[in-house]
Amino acid sequence: MPPNLTGYYRFVSQKNLEDYLQALNINVALRKIVLLLKPDKEIEHRGDHMVVKTLSPFRNYIMEFQVGVEFEEDLRVVDGRKCQTIVTWEGEQLVCVQRGEVPNRGWRHWMEGDELHLELTAKDALCKQVFKKIR
Repeated sequence: MPPNLTGYYRFVSQKNLEDYLQALNINVALRKIVLLLKPDKEIEHRGDHMVVKTLSPFRNYIMEFQVGVEFEEDLRVVDGRKCQTIVTWEGEQLVCVQRGEVPNRGWRHWMEGDELHLELTAKDALCKQVFKKIR
């Protein structure tokens, strides 16, 4: 049975975000701003229904979905694109595949103790972020 990810998570660290943003073709000015941000995550997890909020002073992104149900995701606030998205469980990892203009795009979340780990992929770029559960 997959873990329940409900909680509020504070940003701890990240690696290779700039490579990921370049793979998404984010312009230099916006990349510089994003690299300064330390977003928090808030996750509401009830059965197969989830809401994942990425919260920062610059911009918030809210993703609401049913696990296992494909939907059109509007990523215009992130990079100006839309894609077909499906989120599933692979063991204890929540895995998202985003099909669209950018190949190999998606992410995966999992817990290690009180830390939420996130891997973001686009093309051949891999960004890793870690968040600590604070409530």
